[in-house]
Amino acid sequence: MEARLDMFSQQAARGFVKRLVGAHRPITESTVPATTQELVKIRASQINGCSACLDMHTKEALAAGETPVRLSLVAAWQEATVFTEAERAALELAEQGTRLADGAGGVTDEAWASAAKHYDDEQLGVLVCLIAGINAFNRLNVMLRQPAGHYEVGMASPLE
Repeated sequence: MEARLDMFSQQAARGFVKRLVGAHRPITESTVPATTQELVKIRASQINGCSACLDMHTKEALAAGETPVRLSLVAAWQEATVFTEAERAALELAEQGTRLADGAGGVTDEAWASAAKHYDDEQLGVLVCLIAGINAFNRLNVMLRQPAGHYEVGMASPLE
């Protein structure tokens, strides 16, 4: 399988992607745990069917210390007992923030209040930007049919 378009051979697209990657730097440097960030990216990517992002973020999550058991349960996080209450709140925010078209009003007050119990305003801002960013990457990769399976930990770093 080959991607429909090489984003890096197109000047405008390459510039956009580099800036999108660069925009994630303050997120990765935040106090939201790296494993929580990866879980959020994985859940959004599952919902959006982005195999390239799932390939990347499951490998990055393992490198950040995540366990295979927890990674295998992200899709069923609501029934799984292996996630903390803070992680569950972040996953709920990611799910509702990704499924905006599925429900009237977007993220519910209950989901926001749950996240606010575990994250301060700075961290909530990080989570919102993280969710918006991974959804943008998901859409790029899905539209282009970006193939998955060849990602190696740290490959995205040179884009910054």
